[in-house]
Amino acid sequence: MTRNRLSVALRILQWVLGVIILVESLRFALAPMAAHAFAKTGLPNFVRLTLAWAEIAAAVLFLVPRAAIAGGRFLIGVLIAAIVLHLLHGWLDVGGLVVYIAAIWTVVVGKSSLDSHEEIKGHRT
Repeated sequence: MTRNRLSVALRILQWVLGVIILVESLRFALAPMAAHAFAKTGLPNFVRLTLAWAEIAAAVLFLVPRAAIAGGRFLIGVLIAAIVLHLLHGWLDVGGLVVYIAAIWTVVVGKSSLDSHEEIKGHRT
């Protein structure tokens, strides 16, 4: 695969992930049904809001080209926190979160590799 095709594929994956996670996070933060469902967990509401707004901030950063790598790392951290919270409460349905983390990691590593290659290429010319 040429670098250009790889770059386009990573950009598409980045945007699909970023937009989907952003929309889901906004629903988690703002939808009354999400608040009602979360209340049944017995956890304080600030936990839901903290996770949701951290996820929103990370998703927005992930969508900004210059901040995508940092935003991706931040997003992975937030999703790991969500997984830990799920597992500590006996909710084992974390497969989707694991897939998100793997895809975000793919974008972060791919963009890092492309950026470092461009940096090396720029020093040679």
